[in-house]
Amino acid sequence: MAYINITPPSGGKITVTAGKLNVPNNPVIPFIRGDGTGPDIWAASVRVFDAAIQKAYGGEKKIEWFEVFAGEASKTKFDNWLPDDTVAAFNEYLVGIKGPLTTPVGGGIRSLNVALRQMLDLYVCLRPVQYFNGVPSPVKHPEKVEMVIFRENTEDIYAGIEYAAGTPEAQQVLSFIETAFPKDFKKIRFGTKQAVTDYMKLAAPDHDSSQIPIQVGIGIKPISNVGTIRLMKSAVEYALRHKRKSVTIVHKGNIMKFTEGAFRDWSYAAAERIFGEKVYTWAQYERTKKAQSESAANEEQKTALNAGRLLIKDAIADIALQQVLTRPEDFDVIATLNLNGDYLSDALAAQVGGIGIAPGGNINYITGHAIFEATHGTAPKYANLDRVNPGSVVLSGEMMLRYLGWDAAADLIIKGLNGAIGSKRVTYDFARLMEGGTEIKCSEFGQNIIDHM
Repeated sequence: MAYINITPPSGGKITVTAGKLNVPNNPVIPFIRGDGTGPDIWAASVRVFDAAIQKAYGGEKKIEWFEVFAGEASKTKFDNWLPDDTVAAFNEYLVGIKGPLTTPVGGGIRSLNVALRQMLDLYVCLRPVQYFNGVPSPVKHPEKVEMVIFRENTEDIYAGIEYAAGTPEAQQVLSFIETAFPKDFKKIRFGTKQAVTDYMKLAAPDHDSSQIPIQVGIGIKPISNVGTIRLMKSAVEYALRHKRKSVTIVHKGNIMKFTEGAFRDWSYAAAERIFGEKVYTWAQYERTKKAQSESAANEEQKTALNAGRLLIKDAIADIALQQVLTRPEDFDVIATLNLNGDYLSDALAAQVGGIGIAPGGNINYITGHAIFEATHGTAPKYANLDRVNPGSVVLSGEMMLRYLGWDAAADLIIKGLNGAIGSKRVTYDFARLMEGGTEIKCSEFGQNIIDHM
């Protein structure tokens, strides 16, 4: 493939056959350093990756790093927030990794991260959450938190269908609903001039309500059966492959019955249809309970789980956010929509030490495309100070190595990180909360991980 402003290194290409990656010993991996603290974090992290691969494989395997650009650094260098070269590189070489990116303020791209996910159809946002012994935590038993979140990445509110209040587009949608669905239009409380006037007579009778325009922002939330099925399939396959005990469908289907409720129903149906006797679902439980009795349903579920079948269950989103805090042992793999997954992944990250060490991956399990990334922001006030925790990128790289099938190197990163944290020589975010902790630089923490491999 021809590139305009960048040149790929010599190395092998990762390919995919029937959803299975074929990884050469010297794969080309595109990377973005990131903005703000990104360069500091990347410098520490790439040394960890290279050291783990060298130690695990003795030179037999090696990544050929291919720098590509996005965000503020790209805007400065090429006057383009997201160059075609960058998208082409991730598309051609399938697997990449990136640091945090600045999103442009004002018009244009709404989010660089979302843009990359949508351009490559990275429909799974994979967020594993685990506790490392010794990391400061606000909860009593953070070690009980060990979950993997499959967050749908391409639908829900992140699909970006919304219209600003007062625009012709918003008014066109309002007018359509008023004409075609008058009963539903009544749910839009202040969608007419008369409604605004009536309210102002009560709230502020001396105020001239004629000066208040009708302004209603409009958002459309698309959820599809195909988008749901491919996410659920990925979550259940992961759970079966890693011998997890359950997959919990997290939704708000009690209120949004035809979007989030449909997500739950489609998820149950997909699990039963695709995986058959490998799973047991609460939908099956409810059918047996209705047809026979609750005791029959209890016995059926008990028999299925004793036989080693994977339990597929569901939880309302607000209850799930409470129970991951009070009963984390009840959750294992979670399959959920974009907004719910955003809330859950950050809430869980806080329980195990914060978003500074929370990894993430955006994956299309069919085409093989994947971009692993820091889940935190750019923190520009700490840029070039060599101070921040590189853990989010380090652990995202660990995820990437497992995705490539290089588990021995990934295991060394986990071992090294455990040892580095155990030594209490850590970056400031941990040191200030850790009894007996010694603050060291970002680069020194990277070396500390290497030393403990």
